[in-house]
Amino acid sequence: MQDLKRVTEPTLLVIKALISQSESSTWGLEIVRATNLKSGTVYPILERLEELGWVTSEWESDSQRNGPRRKLYRLANEAMNSAQDLIAQRNPSGSLSNQSLRISKLA
Repeated sequence: MQDLKRVTEPTLLVIKALISQSESSTWGLEIVRATNLKSGTVYPILERLEELGWVTSEWESDSQRNGPRRKLYRLANEAMNSAQDLIAQRNPSGSLSNQSLRISKLA
């Protein structure tokens, strides 16, 4: 896992969304909805985090679901402590611009 060289508020929101879903994988559109960011912002952040080893991804394998496969994202186990430290350092009050995250469980 490599260090993050550039950490923007949108990056912190994506990381916070991934932390909130640490028990399971979540798909990109759920992160978009949870952070109120545009998909054109979220997906490049997810790609960068994955390239740096902070995030892992896999394609959904639910054959019962109609529609295209979804790519599921998860914060890498080895990134959890660093991610929590980063959020605490950059956001000591626990709120990022008063934006709340709304993550729902995948059906």
